[in-house]
Amino acid sequence: MKLKDFSCILFLLFTINSFSQYKISGITTADNGRILASVEVYNRSSGTKYLSNAKGEFSIELDKSGNYELVFYKENYAFLEKTVSTSEESIVIILDKITNLSEVFINTQKEKIFALNKLKDIDETAIYAGKKTEVISLNKLTANKATNNARQIFAQVVGLTINESSDGGLQLSIGSRGLDPNRTSNFNTRQNGYDISADVLGYPESYYATPTEALEEIQVIRGAASLQYGTQFGGLVNFKLKTPSKKPFEFTTRNTIGSYGLFSNFTSLSGTKDKFSYYTFYNYKQGNGFRSNSEFESKNYFGNLNYQFNDKTSLHFDYTYFNYLAQQAGGLTDVMFNDNPSQSNRTRNWFAVNWNLFALRLKHKFNANADFSLQLFGLDASRKAVGYRSNRVSNPDVLGTERDLIVGKFVNWGAEARFLKRYKIKNNISAFLIGAKYYQSENSGIQGPGSSGSDANFDVADAEFPFYQNQSNYTYPNLNVSVFGENIFKITPNFSVTPGFRFEKIKTQAEGSYRKINLDLAGNVILDETKFENNIKDRNFVLLGVGLSYKPRNRIEFYGNVSQNYRSVTFNDIRTVSPSQVIDENITDEKGYTSDIGIRGQIGDKVTFDASVYGLYYDDKIGEYETRNPNGSAAIVRFRDNIGTAVTYGFETMFDWSLNKTFFKQNDNFSWNVFSNIAITNSEYLKSDAPNIEGNKVEFVPLYNIKTGTGIGYKNFISSVQFTYVSSQFTEANNSKTDANDNTYGIFGQIPAYYVADFSTSYKWKNWKLEAGITNFTNNSYFTRRATGYPGPGIIPSDTRTFYTTLEFVF
Repeated sequence: MKLKDFSCILFLLFTINSFSQYKISGITTADNGRILASVEVYNRSSGTKYLSNAKGEFSIELDKSGNYELVFYKENYAFLEKTVSTSEESIVIILDKITNLSEVFINTQKEKIFALNKLKDIDETAIYAGKKTEVISLNKLTANKATNNARQIFAQVVGLTINESSDGGLQLSIGSRGLDPNRTSNFNTRQNGYDISADVLGYPESYYATPTEALEEIQVIRGAASLQYGTQFGGLVNFKLKTPSKKPFEFTTRNTIGSYGLFSNFTSLSGTKDKFSYYTFYNYKQGNGFRSNSEFESKNYFGNLNYQFNDKTSLHFDYTYFNYLAQQAGGLTDVMFNDNPSQSNRTRNWFAVNWNLFALRLKHKFNANADFSLQLFGLDASRKAVGYRSNRVSNPDVLGTERDLIVGKFVNWGAEARFLKRYKIKNNISAFLIGAKYYQSENSGIQGPGSSGSDANFDVADAEFPFYQNQSNYTYPNLNVSVFGENIFKITPNFSVTPGFRFEKIKTQAEGSYRKINLDLAGNVILDETKFENNIKDRNFVLLGVGLSYKPRNRIEFYGNVSQNYRSVTFNDIRTVSPSQVIDENITDEKGYTSDIGIRGQIGDKVTFDASVYGLYYDDKIGEYETRNPNGSAAIVRFRDNIGTAVTYGFETMFDWSLNKTFFKQNDNFSWNVFSNIAITNSEYLKSDAPNIEGNKVEFVPLYNIKTGTGIGYKNFISSVQFTYVSSQFTEANNSKTDANDNTYGIFGQIPAYYVADFSTSYKWKNWKLEAGITNFTNNSYFTRRATGYPGPGIIPSDTRTFYTTLEFVF
């Protein structure tokens, strides 16, 4: 297709007239006759949301005449459901003011809104039809939000594996379906719709985790989500921050203290004045960790400014600053962990992050059926690590010896434009989405000798250690241009087909040098040479996918999808040297497919469920296995390579049941629910050129991953209990068994099965709220990771029993 022809098609899409012929309009007032602005108006049948303007006026454009179920909501007013006909003239909606609201009543109101406001088939410039989507509504959770406790926060997202650590929740490490959880590198990770990882191509790791206390919801979109958001096997995790308060000024402060010296302050300001609105917060956090040598301190600032030019056009700006310094206790051998999981023999390991994120978004509605968005985003950041990283974990860290230093700097920017057009096929509303993304990065990485001291010194110590072996200096200029599109074909009012595509141009480059030094047995230099490289990989490809959705009746949906996936190999991983891990210099990209088939919905207002089966097929799957170091040394290492073809498949189900609505009379001041989240997963390497791999299980795949719990509340008191069980999983493709007598490495073997239980509670009084809880109240000793690099190598123990309490004040 010629560029001229493509331009003509886009012009026609932008200029097609709206097909809406009918509308419902009216005005919203309080019970005393006062005009109410910013009332949320939901069309229950389409899931579309509107807001009444400053004069209390609202108008809903519709494609056909008839009766429509509308829902009206404003904070501190009663939730109102009303059936309205297009034949009615301007209607007046009266909302009743409510005083002395209890916390349970407020949550009940929000649950009703959440049921309407979950991810819809079409939302602004995004299509979710036929995809497996999950939304975590943070205001419904009673959990340890101050430390971003992922085990509690993601409790109702099926199939997630979590790397837990004792750093106060400064980083998030989640994976699913056999994908490595380390720093969430197998998901496309976004905040308010823009990328927040270091580099989506060359270094897709997330060193910044949005504070849970600032979040409104977390959106998890899997399966065919790759077509809209990237090529990742995992899909999308989008952290959506709170929207500005409708009041001119709102002040919130939360102060948390907890075990092992934890202190956290979260303070936010928010408000709306005419067309301008804002939301900003500052989060300070410090703690010591339950292990020695585990202290940390972080500072996080976020500012959001919004300007609503008119009902159709708005502009939004975000800035995020994140800085933290953490001492890392290092890993343990199996013997050390079984003897005392809180011990540490690493006193000189440090890690620092400095993150600056920028985003500017323009949203525009050409009419009721045509939406456009343009988002510009950028990152200026760094991560620095220095420490003693011997693969013989039991070796003591001797003061005065050199440390390994790795410094990475990330400078990237991008733009993403989307246009969505709704249209009719035989009176059924369909939608077409077209978008494009440009992404460019200029990253750099240095590895060299660190100082002999014990402080957090991130300067290269060339003069002190001139013959340090692992030295390199690289730049990584990466370029990505993509075009993507999807179309919902609404075949009948109940059945839709959504095909999609994504064209990718990926150019990754590693330009720099590394120094090769060989020593004899006496420590004398027998080889000292510098090798230069300019490695370029340039590829173009197309990913295809399709989703199906069938809704036989209201609130019940059968869905299915299949899509191609792709994972670019990272040059940064190839060149960074670790004593415990060796990477094949010929490692290449990973390709495969993802598919889901399931049923989800609600049974009355008592039960919410989602049950599905899925499959992931990997070709050239990247993995690790235990072997001798290929460089000829006698050391045993984890070798990282394209191991072969693998498949992961399983059954996932999420079930939430309201007991109070089932067994008790309607009482908006009482709530009681139970949930179960069960994933049963199997996996296999179908073929492999590596020895003793074919037929083995895929790493990071526990057979059983179960989370279950209950929450109960009466008036202003709410509490919850959660239980987690994860069966054993392998950490590399050899399927090496755990050696309880290993007192050397700690990087080989399984992650044993474990269970952990958490309790949280809260009480609200006027503008004050008190929260408290105990995580891991059975005080189990367990771990979720065997690290090969930072912060290890070795076993990284998870937190023992911890206490926390939070005092919140809202003005």
